[in-house]
Amino acid sequence: MSPSNDMNAFREIVKKAKHIVILTGAGVSAESGVPTFRGAGGFWRTYQAQNLATPTAFHKNPGLVWEFYHYRRETVLSKNPNPAHIAIAEFEKRLSGEGRKVVVITQNIDELHRRAGTSDLVELHGSLFRTRCTKCDDVSSNYDSPICEGLRGKGAPDPNVENSCIPETDLPRCRKNNCGGLLRPAVVWFGEGLEEKDLTRSAQELEKCDLCLVVGTSSVVYPAAMFAPQVAARGIPVAEFNLESTPETINFGFHFEGQCGSTIPQALLDA
Repeated sequence: MSPSNDMNAFREIVKKAKHIVILTGAGVSAESGVPTFRGAGGFWRTYQAQNLATPTAFHKNPGLVWEFYHYRRETVLSKNPNPAHIAIAEFEKRLSGEGRKVVVITQNIDELHRRAGTSDLVELHGSLFRTRCTKCDDVSSNYDSPICEGLRGKGAPDPNVENSCIPETDLPRCRKNNCGGLLRPAVVWFGEGLEEKDLTRSAQELEKCDLCLVVGTSSVVYPAAMFAPQVAARGIPVAEFNLESTPETINFGFHFEGQCGSTIPQALLDA
């Protein structure tokens, strides 16, 4: 049986829901102009993200990896939350006032949900604006632009630009207690597991939810790819909002095709 695209029927379910989980992915932020680095054309210079976003790549060439993340940080700082981010944040605030709960679990690392006003947020893959010290393991927020002088003017994505070969001593360093250790982005890289606390929290919220929305994600990145199918398997309504169908679409009760910035406000505002 094909998923429904009946918006009125979906909105009636929303009105009755008490505990809603919204799973979001790169498709939400793409509408704000944030590069996805997945699929065709997803390159920075001549590199695919999965070849730079690894512990091995950072160990081998931390300057190159930091150039990539410096570019991503500066790009995101120039972008704003779009109508989908804002509608989700306003939905959470309104339902909270009615004694209902909305939790956003995102695979995005751009903090656009946070900037839009979402407060009950699980950032599964970390944040571009947090760092982790490779020496003392301290995790700190950092919104400096640039994050260090050694990266000022670096990170251009043009494939003809040569890598800067920045000395490790000029890369971001830990300031806590004069540690001075090399910092890395506090994001989950390929080959690394998600934080146990984030997995546990996500599992708890998904177990309690009576409605789940899947917004702007292709449902191919594990373990998050299994979240919505597991909810659907329990008979809980799941609605997918995406530019196109995904491998899991057939398992969901609703599918709304199109820009999330249009479909999400329509689905959530005043619902």
